[in-house]
Amino acid sequence: MTLAEILEKYKQGELDLAGALQMASRHGVEEMGFASIDTDRLQRTGLPEMIYAAGKTTEQVTLIAERMYEKGMDILATRATPEMYAAIKEIIPAASFNPLAGVISYKHRDVRNSKGYIAIVAAGTSDMPVAEEAAETARFLGNEVKTIYDVGVAGIHRLFYKLSDIRNARVVIVVAGMEGALGSVVGGLVDKPVIGVPTSVGYGANFQGLSALLSMLNSCASGISVVNIDNGFGAACQASLINHL
Repeated sequence: MTLAEILEKYKQGELDLAGALQMASRHGVEEMGFASIDTDRLQRTGLPEMIYAAGKTTEQVTLIAERMYEKGMDILATRATPEMYAAIKEIIPAASFNPLAGVISYKHRDVRNSKGYIAIVAAGTSDMPVAEEAAETARFLGNEVKTIYDVGVAGIHRLFYKLSDIRNARVVIVVAGMEGALGSVVGGLVDKPVIGVPTSVGYGANFQGLSALLSMLNSCASGISVVNIDNGFGAACQASLINHL
């Protein structure tokens, strides 16, 4: 029941004040015991409820997806496994899975409603799982996406072949491991918001992405924001909000 329906029932005398307040307090939350689905998140924040599958069992992820499907909610699960996808597909045959990104998605109606596109630029092929997570999330949120892969600083000339696609985007997500230098390079070439995603790709002194994170945080290029290590999902959410302004 929507909040408007609760208020209308109170207005018509079908609910007393105590009953209306009790129903309103539960509005927007679908309780499942082991999980509480935020059914009102999209209206409140501009971003829908989504599932972080890591740390959850296949049964838990499947039950959450099933309840969201029954409620008419679109479904995106990140850090998901093939086993989770197989279980969800039994309930939602139209669900899709990107195994490289680890993302399961289903939309009741696929609509692109952004003003421009998001460019996702990855330094190396090894950074693609994080970049693909960002791409899948951004598309799920209604954005057009252009992916530009393997254009890192070790062969910086490769970047310039794609520079027009990057400059014409409304938002740019830069995904890079090792020393994370690509964020600064792109930030110095474009007049659009740049979101850096450091990845855990790299040898020992990379410290599982910490060196790339610190490099991006210390960038001398203006206009760069940085999300957590390997957080393609978070970068896509931020980029989507900017792209829909």
